[in-house]
Amino acid sequence: MSTINAFSLAVGSGAASRDIAVEQRPGTGPGLFWLGGFRSDMTGSKAMALDGLGAQKGLCVTRFDYSGHGASGGAFDHGTISRWLEEAEAVFATTSGPQIIIGSSMGGWLALLLVQALRRRGDNRCTGLVLIAPAVDMTRELMLPGFTPAEHESLQNHGYIDQPSQYSDNPYRITRALIEDGERHLLFGSVIETGCPVTILQGGQDPDVPQAQAIKLVTHILHDPVTLTLIPDGDHRLSRDEDLARLRDAVMHLVEGI
Repeated sequence: MSTINAFSLAVGSGAASRDIAVEQRPGTGPGLFWLGGFRSDMTGSKAMALDGLGAQKGLCVTRFDYSGHGASGGAFDHGTISRWLEEAEAVFATTSGPQIIIGSSMGGWLALLLVQALRRRGDNRCTGLVLIAPAVDMTRELMLPGFTPAEHESLQNHGYIDQPSQYSDNPYRITRALIEDGERHLLFGSVIETGCPVTILQGGQDPDVPQAQAIKLVTHILHDPVTLTLIPDGDHRLSRDEDLARLRDAVMHLVEGI
């Protein structure tokens, strides 16, 4: 089993600089590049399942924590889609050769944004996407519609709201900066070009990203092959043993297809 290389990557400049914690397992290609969800970190069950798959198959695996998450520096309250996308691009630049990008929830949105940014630069190293309950355009599609009038008022007057979460004992803070910055990165309403095969894994009992969101995403990917697997009894995390097996199978299908 290869040894994981852990390092810190400085992203941004001046007061906006933050140290991003990265863990990279050396191996052959295509590499696996992990993008976690909102408030998750690189030690979660899906991330570690991919690392285990890399160890088993001899594949390179790259995991990292966004600023304000896990082992990385920076304040969570300063986080925006632009900021976390910049970090994803910087970490991706440390990889070499073809990569399969795997994104969960918010990471699914960031995966699509990352592929678009890479393609604009002529970097076509992404050879496949696996999106788990992808929360595309989540700030507009999934967050704003659920705010109460009092929360809208707090967002405008105080710049944030705190919402309880079933995934944490502490409430999740959602900032006005995150919501407003999300408007710069909306994907729905235009054709989404990925230039590679896309696999979507979606739970039918997901309370956070409804299955209609995944179906809507499929209707926007017109020029690339898409496979949508709906797991009728699956929740948002899709972290049961059988869900992790599906994830590994989806990744290996893309690995073997290259």
